[in-house]
Amino acid sequence: MLVDSHCHIDFPELAGDFPGMLSRAQAAGVSHLLCVSVNLADFPAMLELTERSGRISASVGVHPNTSLGKADEPSVDILETLAQIPTVVAIGETGLDYFRTDCNPDIQRTRFARHIEAARRVGKPLIIHSRSAALDTINVMRSEDARSAGGVMHCFSEEWDTARAALDEGFYISFSGIVTFKSARTLRQVAKKVPLDRMLVETDAPYLAPVPYRGKTNEPAFVRHTAECLAELREMDLEAFSEVTTENFFRLFAGARRSESQ
Repeated sequence: MLVDSHCHIDFPELAGDFPGMLSRAQAAGVSHLLCVSVNLADFPAMLELTERSGRISASVGVHPNTSLGKADEPSVDILETLAQIPTVVAIGETGLDYFRTDCNPDIQRTRFARHIEAARRVGKPLIIHSRSAALDTINVMRSEDARSAGGVMHCFSEEWDTARAALDEGFYISFSGIVTFKSARTLRQVAKKVPLDRMLVETDAPYLAPVPYRGKTNEPAFVRHTAECLAELREMDLEAFSEVTTENFFRLFAGARRSESQ
């Protein structure tokens, strides 16, 4: 069985067919989903949706691309309080994004630091987003002691040096459908080097659908195609790769509930 370690099933592209989406995921051998928060305004509705199934966990956090007024910035106390909800197993997604954002980098760094502090307080792992900000991301992780919380670099698309730095901080590396793209030669080399016991697989649905669905709406069922690509790169059969990455997920996200079939 597989786990989709990062998806946004509350987004309109997927929430409108929630039962169908879950059914297709189960048919593809995807036994658990982690629905990841991007802002606090939509968090209650996201939580209500995820609580419809015991096969879904949630996170709480504010994406670095989210623009907020100063008064609306999440405090450490608010994040800590929301993280106490039983189905919330992680803090994030948080991090830095200098590629396409309306949010000032200084605000992003302050917000990131607050998420790290909240994660350390509650003892739950971080889900880190980093785009065009690798060096700053690692520097903030080090300066704010993200190692104490642990977590995952989600949708990883950087080179080996960044992966190694994140691994050195105790983090896992999660690969999305990007690794299946023909242009992802460098990323596939990274995927060969990451220790197997620190690897996760995800969709980031509804975005970044893997080959052969590239350009279409992504969904958790498609994580199987990414897993097949990674298993081939690692010269493993899919069942063995799925077992290892599923165990990795439940080790990192210790609050996630296994179903009886897992």
